[in-house]
Amino acid sequence: MASHRKARPSGTRVAGIRTPALATAALTSVALLSQTANAAPSAEPRPSIEEVSKKVDDLYHQAETATDKYNATREKTAQQRKRVDTLLDDVARRTDKLNTAREELGSFAAAQYRTGAAAPDTATLLLADNPQDYFDQTQLMNRLTTRQKAAVDDYITEQAATTKKRTEATESLETLTASQKALKTSKAAVQQKLTEARDLLSKLNAEEKARLAAIEKKKQEQAAAKAAELARQQAAAEKAAQQQSSSGTASGSSGSSSGSTSGSTSGSTSTDSSKAAQALTFARAQIGKPYVWGATGPDSYDCSGLTQAAWKAAGVSLPRVTYDQVNAGTTVSLADARPGDLVFFYDDISHVGLYIGDGMMIHAPKPGAYVREESIYYDGTSAIHSVVRPG
Repeated sequence: MASHRKARPSGTRVAGIRTPALATAALTSVALLSQTANAAPSAEPRPSIEEVSKKVDDLYHQAETATDKYNATREKTAQQRKRVDTLLDDVARRTDKLNTAREELGSFAAAQYRTGAAAPDTATLLLADNPQDYFDQTQLMNRLTTRQKAAVDDYITEQAATTKKRTEATESLETLTASQKALKTSKAAVQQKLTEARDLLSKLNAEEKARLAAIEKKKQEQAAAKAAELARQQAAAEKAAQQQSSSGTASGSSGSSSGSTSGSTSGSTSTDSSKAAQALTFARAQIGKPYVWGATGPDSYDCSGLTQAAWKAAGVSLPRVTYDQVNAGTTVSLADARPGDLVFFYDDISHVGLYIGDGMMIHAPKPGAYVREESIYYDGTSAIHSVVRPG
């Protein structure tokens, strides 16, 4: 006899509940999707230490470029603020003088009122926006005494001058406001680049930080080797020049004239060397102080702040920012560089150091670092822009 029991439906039992085959397939799909989702974060490859090193260097370079723009804008803003203050003081003085002239005209009006002479005209004058329109009336001018005419002329002249100064002050205030806005933008750009660099470095583990330090050490060793080669070449060139000088002969008046010129040149060179030595003495005393963007000492410096302060100690005034300092002296070849010369870096002239000889310099390198001695090849030969001798 055939069984009347219904066939059990195919499927699985989950928590005591029968599920059809279709539901089972759906659950399997969900599980696969979940696994795929969990694996998604590894889609973007982690940058290599070399890439991180280059990125950090680029960010610091961008921060230094933004710092120079900030410094230039801050200096310009300070000058504009000084001009605005001067103009506002001038406007205040002229306004006082204008009020005095108005009071004098008022006394004339009162006197004329007591005598019954031309009081309405003078009173209208004092209330007028443009008194000149009233003084153009011949009949009124004819009634004024010499003293009154002089007071009127003073009033008109002072009113015109005061109006002009007020306009200048307003325009200068608008320029100052624009500069302050640019200053804020420049500051934000510096902070953004520094934050990006710090974020990159903070994501490195101990092993990666060690590898990054090894990369930096290798860069310094390569730079030191290039500096030593430059020193060798300079020493060889100086020795050759001395040999050529000692083998040469001079005669008669030519020798006397040459000696006189040489003495004059020697005296000038000696003075320049003395100033350079003072600048270097100051710079060496700053070694170990932190780099701080926008700083000019005495507790911290940025690159151009250090070179400016060093040469100021030698009695030489340099502009504040690198792309002005590069024009504050005589450009010389790298082979002719002498201690105290300024070495500029990068196409945008965004960094500067003080040359000390043998391919080395003193500079304020970058955020997070300290004033130190370092090879001028710290970022490769191509990074060197020019050498300038202040004076």
